[in-house]
Amino acid sequence: MDALIYSLCALTALVCAVLLLKTYARSKYRLLLWGGLCFVGLTLNNVLVIVDKFAVPYVDLSTWRLIIALLAMAVFLYGLIWDSE
Repeated sequence: MDALIYSLCALTALVCAVLLLKTYARSKYRLLLWGGLCFVGLTLNNVLVIVDKFAVPYVDLSTWRLIIALLAMAVFLYGLIWDSE
């Protein structure tokens, strides 16, 4: 059951990333780009959760997961602060 929930979280983040980036390609509104890139990072984070918990449970990937989540949030924060219109 845990694998299903983690997979649905990754799928949801992926769908959000695709929708945001597709809308950015049409409208060129920069905040959509930063949001889409943030969700790409969150998708990678969720995939690493699945790998960490189920594929290689004997290896601790929590540091890598936290770094990717921090970078994803930093990209979005950069877009909110310095690239506002």
